[in-house]
Amino acid sequence: MSDKVRIGIIGAGGIARAHVKRLMDIPEAEVVAFADPSEAAIGRMRTEFPHTAGIPCFADYCEMLARVPMDAVQINTPHTQHFEQGMAALAANKHVLMEKPMVCSVPHAHALIEAGRGKVLMIAYQRRFQGTYACVRDLIQSGAVGQVQYVAALQSQGWLRGTRGTWRQCKALSGGGQLNDSGSHLIDVLLWATGLVADTVYATCCNYDTEVDIDSALVLQFTNGAQGTLSVIGDSPMWWEEFSVWGSEGAVLYRNGAVMMQRFGESTMTTVTDLPADSTPDRNFIDAILGRDAVQVPPECGLRVIELTEAAWRSAEEGRPVRVSELA
Repeated sequence: MSDKVRIGIIGAGGIARAHVKRLMDIPEAEVVAFADPSEAAIGRMRTEFPHTAGIPCFADYCEMLARVPMDAVQINTPHTQHFEQGMAALAANKHVLMEKPMVCSVPHAHALIEAGRGKVLMIAYQRRFQGTYACVRDLIQSGAVGQVQYVAALQSQGWLRGTRGTWRQCKALSGGGQLNDSGSHLIDVLLWATGLVADTVYATCCNYDTEVDIDSALVLQFTNGAQGTLSVIGDSPMWWEEFSVWGSEGAVLYRNGAVMMQRFGESTMTTVTDLPADSTPDRNFIDAILGRDAVQVPPECGLRVIELTEAAWRSAEEGRPVRVSELA
């Protein structure tokens, strides 16, 4: 391969435009084609990025894969379409960067992992590339809080009202509600930062007047004996995210962009200001293809997220704790 990575974009909506904007800042990346059945979405892409006017566009992503030489694809479509599109791209021998969530079922996750062996297959969980969350993970992994004993994660967002009338509240396209959408970022960063593996989930969900989950309350038990809670509030007047970890030696707290820490024996909490530099999943994707970096969000992470998510859905439906091992 040359030092230029040719990329086809599947799905040209808002998140795709965000990816294209980031790719423009990566000299080694070249967008060579778009695929989206919506002419309006393609039109908005061309309006925002006039330089894409000469790039071929297709209503059918399979036609794009067959007709345009490329090295990789980015998949930015409704969640339930990820599996089929990812499998097709991998079968066409392309590297794949897939928007979250990777898939909407545990069997699909296993199949995609198997199909992706030998290729760069990556999930676009951008919190891993933000300095604040990287700092939280570094503190935990360095042993600064000791053995992790309890975690609490919360996300609130105006998701119910903000996504009305869109595919996100259509279960056939989204696979689920906010827990499977922006909430999957919170699940991923919880598992990534702590290194914990979910064992048992006990959950309740509230759909309000929709067919998908809006508010979710999860009680978690992890394989090492640690406990935790995860709360997703989809009918909120504001965005708020927090992530707290208590360990045998202290605690680290994330509060909407601020990181704080206190160890046993210390009288005050300290705000951490020395943060790692921010990056993007797009930069990591290109570097991994070129052999310059390891994949920072491998597909196994997508598996862990859907395991916990699917266990929560089943628990809420059946009114009982569900072990992740039941989903294998």
